[in-house]
Amino acid sequence: MTAKDTSQQCLCKAEEIILLPCSGGSNCGQIANQVAVKLDEEGVGKIYCLAGIGAHIKGMVESAKSAKRIVALDGCEVACSKKTIEHAGLLVTDWVCVTEEGIEKAHRFNITPGEIALIIRRTKEHLAKLPQTANDARGRLDITSHEEGRREV
Repeated sequence: MTAKDTSQQCLCKAEEIILLPCSGGSNCGQIANQVAVKLDEEGVGKIYCLAGIGAHIKGMVESAKSAKRIVALDGCEVACSKKTIEHAGLLVTDWVCVTEEGIEKAHRFNITPGEIALIIRRTKEHLAKLPQTANDARGRLDITSHEEGRREV
């Protein structure tokens, strides 16, 4: 792809991208949360309250529906963030899993800047690609990557 070819790049604005991170009781859950905070601070997307989505708070769910991209940032393959979003009736367009990037899950909280930087980079790579559309994903909400394909739910 050349610098002028934007046909395969996402041109969404930050306010059109919402970040819903896990903040579970492990290093990986905390990494997912810190990644979302840093991406929000950088203007890449806007962090939303996963607990509010999970509680089906109408205003929060309705607000999330207006986003072009909903990014689930999970600490591990249990995928609590992704499942919570889907349970609220929302489509996950991008799923990033910390442990799938080679970081081992443990009940420790001394996370490193390098671990956070790795997941930030991988999340930005996901976001640089065109998002999955609702029509393409109907019935296939388990989207791990636009390049890697989809798994049927």
